[in-house]
Amino acid sequence: MKLHEFTAAEGSAKNRKRRGRGHATGQGKTGGRGMNGQKQRSGGGVRLGFEGGQMPLYRRIPKRGFTNIFGTEYTELNVSALNRFDADTVITPELLKEVGLVKQVKDGVKILGNGEVEKKFTVQAQKFSKSAIEKIEAAGGKAEVI
Repeated sequence: MKLHEFTAAEGSAKNRKRRGRGHATGQGKTGGRGMNGQKQRSGGGVRLGFEGGQMPLYRRIPKRGFTNIFGTEYTELNVSALNRFDADTVITPELLKEVGLVKQVKDGVKILGNGEVEKKFTVQAQKFSKSAIEKIEAAGGKAEVI
């Protein structure tokens, strides 16, 4: 089979409406836009969110909070996810990203203490929770803040 021999499945491909091609088509003259008015004109219509001059919804509802531009956002990971690595592995944020455990290292990685550690690791991260440090060290590993 060659590329030019492919055909669409029966009934899956419909011809588009060719507007403004005479009365006989049923879409002639005004082309399905109605008679006069802003929406009938070429380029006509109103912008997204416009409510005819009424105060639009996005301006009526109250605004709350702010984004702290100096805030730090950590990518969080539980200690139970580290069990997939071999014993005596040095686990770094770069390794976590390479393996696919974290999608992106934002301002750093924080290791949380949910789950159990079954092997001995050296874990290097920007932050640790107290329970995560306890569990890593109880298994014989080390938690290093970088």
